[in-house]
Amino acid sequence: MANTSYPASYYAASANPAPSRPALQDDVETDVCVIGAGYTGLSSALFLLEHGFKVTIVEAAKVGFGASGRNGGQIVNSYSRDIDVIERSVGPQQARLLGNMAFEGGRIIRERVAKYQIQCDLKDGGVFAALTAKQMGHLESQKRLWERFGHTQLELLDQRRIREVVACEEYVGGMLDMSGGHIHPLNLALGEAAAVESLGGVIYEQSPAVRIERGASPVVHTPQGKVRAKFIIVAGNAYLGNLVPELAAKSMPCGTQVIATEPLGEELAHRLLPQDYCVEDCNYLLDYYRLTGDKRLIFGGGVVYGARDPANIEAIIRPKMLKAFPQLKDVKIDYAWTGNFLLTLSRLPQVGRLGDNVYYSQGCSGHGVTYTHLAGKVLAEALRGQAERFDAFADLPHYPFPGGQLLRTPFAAMGAWYYGLRDKLGF
Repeated sequence: MANTSYPASYYAASANPAPSRPALQDDVETDVCVIGAGYTGLSSALFLLEHGFKVTIVEAAKVGFGASGRNGGQIVNSYSRDIDVIERSVGPQQARLLGNMAFEGGRIIRERVAKYQIQCDLKDGGVFAALTAKQMGHLESQKRLWERFGHTQLELLDQRRIREVVACEEYVGGMLDMSGGHIHPLNLALGEAAAVESLGGVIYEQSPAVRIERGASPVVHTPQGKVRAKFIIVAGNAYLGNLVPELAAKSMPCGTQVIATEPLGEELAHRLLPQDYCVEDCNYLLDYYRLTGDKRLIFGGGVVYGARDPANIEAIIRPKMLKAFPQLKDVKIDYAWTGNFLLTLSRLPQVGRLGDNVYYSQGCSGHGVTYTHLAGKVLAEALRGQAERFDAFADLPHYPFPGGQLLRTPFAAMGAWYYGLRDKLGF
C-alpha cells in the first residue's frame, strides 16, 4: 500500500516531532470509529474519550494531512455565512442556538492548548480589514450583530488605527477581534492527536476507509482491516471522495493556495504587523496573512473550484502579497502549497445522521479552524444523547449544486467571478 506523506509545506517542514502510526491490519472493535484525523475527527475523539467512550480513528494519510494541516492558521469566529443570514433563513429560535455557538470554537482551541500543553505558536488577535467604505459599514453592522450574541472583544479601527496594526496602505479601516488569533495548524493537529492517544484513543494512519457497512452494528473497511463499532463519525471533509455518495452530491472540494516567505527578521516583521495579529480582508475572494513563530509571512488567497492543483502557486499569490506589502518585492518565497476545503451551496456546514448510528459533519466552506472544534463537541454531545445543538445544525437546509457534480464547478466559478468583479469595482 502506498505511503502518503505530507505536502511540501512550511507546516510540514516545521512540524513538531510525532510518532509514525501503523496502518490498520486487523479486525478491531470499538465504541466509535472516526473516519479522518483532521480537526473534526480529533475534536470529536477528544470529547468522546473524555466522557469514557472507546475511540478508534482511521486516517487515509497522516494526522492533519488535509485542510487541518495546510490552512492559513487563523482563528476566525462565526461561520462562512454570518448569524444574520442564518436568521433570515431559519428563523430566530434556531439562529439563537447557532449564534450562541458561533464563538465557541476558538475557546475550545485555547482550552485544548492549555489542558494538553500543545506547542502551536498560539497568538491572540485577528483583524478584518476593509478596503472600501461599504466594507467598513459591513464591519460596523457585524460588530453590533456579534455583540447581540454576547461577543464583546471587538474594536472598530479607523484608518489611523489600522495603520498601527498593519503596514498596508490599502485599508480604510477594520475590526479587531481579540478572541481571534492564529496558530501553527499542523502542530495543533499533532498535539490533539497526542492528547487522543494519552486518553487511550487509537489512531491508524495510511488506512483509508474504502467502504462503510451500514446497519445495527456498522463496520468501516480499510484495505487491510476493519473496525466494528457502535457509532461511526464521518469526518473526511474535502478528502472523503465518494465514500458516502449522498454527502458528495451536496458539496464540492475547492483548492486554496498559500505561500511562506523566507524569515523576515524581527525588525521587518514588526514593521509589517507590530502586534503580531493575523489579518484577512473583507473581499468575497479574500486574502489572508500572518506571521509565523520564526517571523515568516504566511500569505494565502485565491480559490480553485474543483480542487485542481495550480501549476505555479507563487505566480498566483505573490502579486497579491506585493499589492498589500510592496516593501517585500525582494523577499524570497521558501514554500508554496495548496490544500482543499469543502464548499457547500449555502456556505454553511452540513451536519447530520445517516440511519441511527452514522454521524457526519462537513462543508466548513473556508471557515473550518474554529467550526471543526465546535463540531467535535456537538457530535460528541449527540452520541451521548444531548442532541439540541446537533439538531440546530442538522436542520439547516442544504441543496445539491445546480446541474449535479458535472456542472457544480463551472457554476461555482461563475458565481466567484461575479463576486470577484464586485470586489474590484467596490460595490
